[in-house]
Amino acid sequence: MLSIEQLVQYRQIFDSSLIKREAKIKLPSAINKTAHVGEPETHHFDLYGYKNAIDNQEHVALISGDVEKFDIPLVRIHSECLTGDVFGSLRCDCGPQLNHAKAMIAKEGGIILYMRQEGRGIGLLNKLKAYELQECGADTVEANHQLGFAADLRRYELSAFMLKDLGISKIKLITNNPDKIHALAKFGIEVIERVPLIVGQAEENISYMQTKKEKMSHLLDKE
Repeated sequence: MLSIEQLVQYRQIFDSSLIKREAKIKLPSAINKTAHVGEPETHHFDLYGYKNAIDNQEHVALISGDVEKFDIPLVRIHSECLTGDVFGSLRCDCGPQLNHAKAMIAKEGGIILYMRQEGRGIGLLNKLKAYELQECGADTVEANHQLGFAADLRRYELSAFMLKDLGISKIKLITNNPDKIHALAKFGIEVIERVPLIVGQAEENISYMQTKKEKMSHLLDKE
């Protein structure tokens, strides 16, 4: 017999009613043909908004192409990074990753899931506190631990539910993080192919990138 805790866990993994699509709009958006070169072109995406009963955050799916005709689409699961995505921070590679993935999706068709998991799940203010610790010599993993958090608190069942809502069970995943592949498999999403995303490396984030490679097993070698 299953315990109540096991039943709750089962529901979180398999019950897609925990997430609900609330809105769908057309989103004309600027796409840079190449980084920092030339005038951006306009691409028309569909944007789906979701609410859920797990983390109570509002997540979105940015889609290029007819989702009903997708077979094995290109997918990027991108966790929110205010400093990188909006303010262009060079402390991380998040902004360039989002912009490059957006251009790839616009060209080939596919989906970006923009997940409100700031600071690898610890939240904006805690991420800024972690930055303060990094300025005193800690790396990203050490800073999280000093604040009492795991290195990465992100979860992927909501991403899986959003993909299932869109009728998707097999994907080509744009990622350098093998943990995403394993996590999605637990929730019924099969990653047929991993597509590397090696962008955004700069003098200001050498230590950050090295920590992701050495302590978090991110695949960052250019091949």
